[in-house]
Amino acid sequence: MARGLDLVGDRWTLLVVRELLSLGPSRYADLQRGLPGIATNLLANRLREMEAAGLVSRTELPRPVNATVFALTERGAALEGVVREFVKWGAPLMSPPGPEEAFRAHWLLIPLRALCRDNTPNAPAQVVRVGSADDGCDIAVGTGVVEVTASSPSTMVDATVDGDPGALVALFTGQIPVSAADAAGMIAGDIDAVRRVIGGMPAQMPPPAGATS
Repeated sequence: MARGLDLVGDRWTLLVVRELLSLGPSRYADLQRGLPGIATNLLANRLREMEAAGLVSRTELPRPVNATVFALTERGAALEGVVREFVKWGAPLMSPPGPEEAFRAHWLLIPLRALCRDNTPNAPAQVVRVGSADDGCDIAVGTGVVEVTASSPSTMVDATVDGDPGALVALFTGQIPVSAADAAGMIAGDIDAVRRVIGGMPAQMPPPAGATS
């Protein structure tokens, strides 16, 4: 445990892993946008340390892209279970964000993989977007299979769900009904597509602080 923490226990390291698990191979600027508050030199140092530890690889893309892209190695991707369990463990600490706390919709990607399900597996495949095409998650459901990926502008969606962080968490953990989210203007498109993917809080994931059971 101590040796593992030597590699991933520093501040921001597991958050960098979370970003790469959520977004896939990313440019430096993409990572910086997803980690508000991190200093430029600190992110550069963390990436160098993670690359030296074999957790991250760096690829120079040729023209016309002409960019440096960071991706998790197989060893780095193996931390997904650690991140997922830490998300569950930290769920009771969730509360409405303070004025200085940031939120990115794509941060919900890993929790949504545990929370969402296909409630109507015999229906045609559908896609529900949480957030926006620039910052969000696309929940694709069909034949009982749920796949949650970072949102893409090229993906056609049946419904979009957006709102403040607390409301999004409350909706997908079953604390407020879909009808209430719709009445609050959080849903655009096919409301039944949203009902289809709402699975509620898994038994192993405790509710956020202040939530009623």
